[in-house]
Amino acid sequence: MSKIQMKTPLVEMDGDEMTRILWQMIKDELLNPFIELNTEYYDLGLEHRNETDDKVTFDSAYATKKYGVAVKCATITPNAARMPEYNLKEMWKSPNGTIRAILDGTVFRTPIIVKGIEPCVKNWKKPITIARHAYGDVYKATEMKIPGAGKAELVYTDTDGNESRELIHDFTGAGILQGMHNVNDSIESFAKSCFNYALDTRQDLWFATKDTISKKYDHTFKDIFQEIFDAEYAKKFEEAGITYFYTLIDDAVARVMKSEGGYIWACKNYDGDVMSDMVSSAFGSLAMMTSVLVSPEGFFEYEAAHGTVQRHYYKHLKGEETSTNSVATIFAWTGALRKRGELDDNKELMEFADKLEKATVKTIEDGKMTKDLALITSTPNPVVLNSEDFIKAVRAELEI
Repeated sequence: MSKIQMKTPLVEMDGDEMTRILWQMIKDELLNPFIELNTEYYDLGLEHRNETDDKVTFDSAYATKKYGVAVKCATITPNAARMPEYNLKEMWKSPNGTIRAILDGTVFRTPIIVKGIEPCVKNWKKPITIARHAYGDVYKATEMKIPGAGKAELVYTDTDGNESRELIHDFTGAGILQGMHNVNDSIESFAKSCFNYALDTRQDLWFATKDTISKKYDHTFKDIFQEIFDAEYAKKFEEAGITYFYTLIDDAVARVMKSEGGYIWACKNYDGDVMSDMVSSAFGSLAMMTSVLVSPEGFFEYEAAHGTVQRHYYKHLKGEETSTNSVATIFAWTGALRKRGELDDNKELMEFADKLEKATVKTIEDGKMTKDLALITSTPNPVVLNSEDFIKAVRAELEI
């Protein structure tokens, strides 16, 4: 059987630890036998990022701007413990944060619904899509350790040299300091992406911050959303029969837990990072959530919403068997391939992406799954497969 051809390259961003192992398995078993993969490859593994002084991360983001579509494996954001483990030159920043800043997009994360995997929250009937702002906040923050007593100030100097100052804290001893920022242009892009996505999917949109405490930073987010909605989207939402709803982040969490789902929940960067893991885990597993970064300029980067599965990787290095869920990583590839097919008018590629997703879901619904799902499934007598055998089971279903 002749392989499906790809007209335009896909930007491929390889990653770290166990997801890097799964990445290669997926290519070997589910992609290369059926597609003449055309990718521009970037190794975002921590060792190579360290070798290139993180230049490879920036190169991969600019390549995404060039080709329009990327697929990314999970990567390590190093902490202090990783410094000696990988002999790092410095504690490199989050690759996702760097890529998001360059593409200026919004991350939409949606759980993958499978029969037999019921949500932990009993009243959740429909998927909850988390829309995560893709710029700034703690991911682009500047941090400082304060050695002792002294005054810390926030200082802004305009282009004419005029200074504005705000006292942060009068330290009487050692402490820590963090400076965050955001820009109105990015917040506006975030708002428009959320409103457009809500219209495209005909879902209600919720947005939440802590504007009662953060009366300037968070309140600016609230104001920009409301101004754009009133000026450009209120009538469109009314015609579509959907609503825009703003509330405080703590109230939103309470409402989400009591809802049945079926809406988009827009969150600031950190809130979205946390809440997407909560939603995905509550719907079944951290490995059962799609993630796509959508830029207002029309660039798309697909990835799994979870991390590198460090614990399983250490078992793998010891030669021990793992049962690691690869579903979200498979769906990262299918999402990217489908979008590449849409942009290139390549119907074969789009149909293959659909077929691979259906084969993955059917494999689980037929009772063949990884250990994390077997522990929570209502399917009687599930067959627990190891990492490689699950991917091979998907291939067997794909070939039927």
